[in-house]
Amino acid sequence: MNVKQLEDKSKNIRLKIFETIIEAGKGHLGGALSCVDLIVTLYYGKILNFDPKNPKWNQRDRFLFSKGHAGLALYVLLADLGYFHEDELKSYNKGGGNIAEHPDTRLPGIEVVAGSLGHGIGIANGIALSSKLEKHKEDFYTYVLIGDGECNEGLIWESAMFASHHQLNNLITIVDRNKLSVLDYTENIINLEPFADKWKAFGWEVKEIDGHNISDILEALKNSKKRDSKKPLLILANTIKGKGISFMENKIKWHHGVPNKDEIDLALKELK
Repeated sequence: MNVKQLEDKSKNIRLKIFETIIEAGKGHLGGALSCVDLIVTLYYGKILNFDPKNPKWNQRDRFLFSKGHAGLALYVLLADLGYFHEDELKSYNKGGGNIAEHPDTRLPGIEVVAGSLGHGIGIANGIALSSKLEKHKEDFYTYVLIGDGECNEGLIWESAMFASHHQLNNLITIVDRNKLSVLDYTENIINLEPFADKWKAFGWEVKEIDGHNISDILEALKNSKKRDSKKPLLILANTIKGKGISFMENKIKWHHGVPNKDEIDLALKELK
């Protein structure tokens, strides 16, 4: 897909996320909307190697969705790609359904159970290291999406040191830097800045981008498999929580919840 097609795809994915949460009556909207452009570009921008008809293909690139509360964004994308039928989304967050709020490996295309924050990058370290130990580093790369609030977890920084020490240049971590957590702005909870410099100090190569600019995302990711550096790669993607719905953007209250009728009508006008 070209940039315009990727932008259109992101818009369609956001609309389906919104409609699914309205149908379910609950869900994490803000963080799901902020990461859409990132994951759409990964899957539709010819970055990841994958096969919806063969989800366990040995040479697939591994993509781990660590900020599991926003997992609906990945569900909608996987359904769009044909990993499972879109009708499955109707069971999201419903008793007896097949799709829970947090990612579960029982669904095709999901690499790791997520929801307890901080673990995704550690698991990604293990996958990337095992690939090197088994001399399969040319076969697949490991990508992981984490949240910025998630970076309050000590495990994140332990993993950052581990990846640098073992020169895991086949590991690409993307931070959805929307600057909001469940209760407040990230900088009011635990100050992350200077965020990029911290990752560099831990031995990572860092690229900082606009996480809603498809061209920026493509530029940062297109050479992620062709680097000469032995360092792991960190993509610091500056995003907006609730992206695409004006009254949700940068608002703490929309970490989780469902809008009222008037808000639904307005959101649908903006997303369509």
